[in-house]
Amino acid sequence: QVQLVESGGGLVQPGGSLSVSCAASGSISSIYRMGWYRQSPGKQRELVAGIFSSGSTDYADSVKGRFTISRDNAKNTVYLQMNSLKPEDTAVYYCRATTMTLNAYWGQGTQVTVSS
Repeated sequence: QVQLVESGGGLVQPGGSLSVSCAASGSISSIYRMGWYRQSPGKQRELVAGIFSSGSTDYADSVKGRFTISRDNAKNTVYLQMNSLKPEDTAVYYCRATTMTLNAYWGQGTQVTVSS
């Protein structure tokens, strides 16, 4: 079992920056990939960024060059730094952990609102 707790969401103006965090606990050693997803009203949940245990990363085209995913292994925490935010980035952001046995765990989500 893996438990995930997100934090750091909030309200930011267009063009601003925000960072969200995801702290993992439980069977940490079984995780091979961590990802950030988002879901806005009326839309499907979509991948934003992911980071593998190897350190390699992947991003949705819509956030490339603006968002950066990183991790602190000592703190069992994954971060998503979001720059040049746009109103269309408004969503609930969820953290997901995928284990080597392909089990997926989700956090409770944190709201990010980009508005003037």
